[in-house]
Amino acid sequence: MNTTGVTGTEIDVLRVFCAGDGRHGNALGVVRDGRTHPDEASRQALAKELGFSETVFVDDPERGIVDIYTPGVRLPFAGHPLVGAAWLLDLEVVRPSVGEVWVRGDGEFTWIEARAEWAPPRTLRQYGSAAEVDALGVPEPGEWVYAWAWEEEAAGRIRARAFPGRGDGIDEDEATGAAALLLTEQLGRALNITQGRGSQLLTAPGPDGIVELGGRVRLEGTLTR
Repeated sequence: MNTTGVTGTEIDVLRVFCAGDGRHGNALGVVRDGRTHPDEASRQALAKELGFSETVFVDDPERGIVDIYTPGVRLPFAGHPLVGAAWLLDLEVVRPSVGEVWVRGDGEFTWIEARAEWAPPRTLRQYGSAAEVDALGVPEPGEWVYAWAWEEEAAGRIRARAFPGRGDGIDEDEATGAAALLLTEQLGRALNITQGRGSQLLTAPGPDGIVELGGRVRLEGTLTR
């Protein structure tokens, strides 16, 4: 995946929370040199142009200082951008604006430690079966809805879909770490979530209000803008 633009900004394109066979996952753009877009307006414009669910700008690769944008808004915290950036840059800690987020690797999974209160508000809407979740249409813009149902409650297996409702071109989010944190806090147990077309997110409650969030990451290619 290569295109050539005017400014020469390189963007690594990742898929985060991939399935076991490497498919699916949520697209993420990572601008390794945040100096190419030094202000909020230019970062927001690039994120809108790229059209990914989120784009991350790396301001300090050694300290892990990052800045996260959707096509329409800046975010103080988001799960899949932090998991992806930590994997790409091989970091032990990433620092979005909410503070330090610790990272660990476990085989094919990359895990972050986060707090549910860092996540933006989401409506968590439970359905009676996975089939009901699968049958949902995209709702009208307005409310940010995380639709979920038990696939196998005893095993902590969940089927979920996410509808941001922002009207910014992202009608359905393929894999949503922040919502998974909120659901884990609400249910108080470890979860194995299949979201979207088949992305996989793992969570586990920890001590002192910490929730671990993990998934697989793969590099899809590089864009130049």
